[in-house]
Amino acid sequence: MKKKLTIKDIAKELNVSISTVSKALNDSHEIAEVTKKRIQAYAKEFKYKPNFNALSLKNKKTKTIAVLIPNMLKYIYAQVFNGIEQVANEAGYKIITCVSNEKTTKEIEILEMLSNGSIDGFIISPALETSINKDYIHFQNVIDEGFPIVMFDRVPKELECDKVMIKDHKATFNAVEHLKNTGCKNIAFISTHRKLGSTKKRKKGYLQALEEYKFPVNEELIIDLSEYNYKEYEKLLTPILEKNKIDGVITTNEATAIAAQKVALKLGYNIPGNFSVIAFSNGILARHASPQMTTISQHGEKMGAKAAKLLIDRIESEVDNLPYVTKIIKTDLVMRSSTKNFLKLNYNS
Repeated sequence: MKKKLTIKDIAKELNVSISTVSKALNDSHEIAEVTKKRIQAYAKEFKYKPNFNALSLKNKKTKTIAVLIPNMLKYIYAQVFNGIEQVANEAGYKIITCVSNEKTTKEIEILEMLSNGSIDGFIISPALETSINKDYIHFQNVIDEGFPIVMFDRVPKELECDKVMIKDHKATFNAVEHLKNTGCKNIAFISTHRKLGSTKKRKKGYLQALEEYKFPVNEELIIDLSEYNYKEYEKLLTPILEKNKIDGVITTNEATAIAAQKVALKLGYNIPGNFSVIAFSNGILARHASPQMTTISQHGEKMGAKAAKLLIDRIESEVDNLPYVTKIIKTDLVMRSSTKNFLKLNYNS
């Protein structure tokens, strides 16, 4: 997708203020004729198209925000939405919720539809396809048109906007540390979506912890299931657990953790006696697993509440060009029966 020419781009290219460009394009008498013609000629040459609906929204608020999530299956998104809804309702805002189904084209379609007059701003977690390809031009276009965006969960460093996130690497480091403290020495890391930024950070935290505690790195214990359907996880993990001496597992989601638990139990392991499991996201599956699963809680409701407050504060601010803010949500381990020392311990990160 080609980046749209914006007023900001014209101002930068011609070394004038954004206000000057805006007034020149509106044929204001406040701007010198020479400057006005220069700006108008540049805009015409490079086919600048103003978003009239977006411009009108700057003066007339809709009291509506859009929430764009990648899919409806991850429990974290339900938690985030609850947090957004509570803050939005208290502030008198309505919510439009959209799902990209992990597709960039769907994101573009949704953004184009809603940035033409329906909403005041967006809260977004990018699609898997968008995140892997690092294709964020459609988001940048919306930002350049004056719409505030708050990114959460899958947060691209390439975009300048407000963000709400966790420290994925620190959360995984703490999980390894806990397993080490309970006697585990051969800890596996199981992931899906290896190209995703959050997965890379979690793997980094895992490797840092192994180095910190002088555990050898065994590549066979770094298990990637990116190319497979969740229904195949048990079949894929069985030979790995049969071949390797593993006493602890950290997974990037609950589906892989449940598969690992089932395989371990079938192979005669005792959980948590000689096999421990920790999974990201403190969802329904973890609480209903047998045994119940220790998880890394990302505190989705807090994440959603922070995102909504950031967005609404920016929408209602009378000050232009406020510096962007990144809020870090601390994770913690929710201790259950899949790890030893069934105690209420917090590992802040």
